[in-house]
Amino acid sequence: MTIAKENKEFINSLIEYYISESESYKEIAEKFRPEIESVQDTAFGIITGCVYSGFLQAYQNQQQTASLEDIKEFNEMIKNKASQIKKAISAPTKTENQVKEKTD
Repeated sequence: MTIAKENKEFINSLIEYYISESESYKEIAEKFRPEIESVQDTAFGIITGCVYSGFLQAYQNQQQTASLEDIKEFNEMIKNKASQIKKAISAPTKTENQVKEKTD
């Protein structure tokens, strides 16, 4: 069994949502300093964890269990979007941009 089309669309919409909100997750990760080594890696983990939770919740809502094949396919979906997620996390925050504009 592979991930149903509707679930794939849902997962992709979750990924896009978390990409668009990546600044918030970067701020959350910042709060863990100095216990963490990388804000970007921590934010990436938070985002992928949230998407994974949504993936599992979708199956639970359908009274199904994700198979190992489904989980592998999900991981591949995340891997394919990883560079987009990382790019969004690595972008300067709005505050950083505003400070830079004022100093230029």
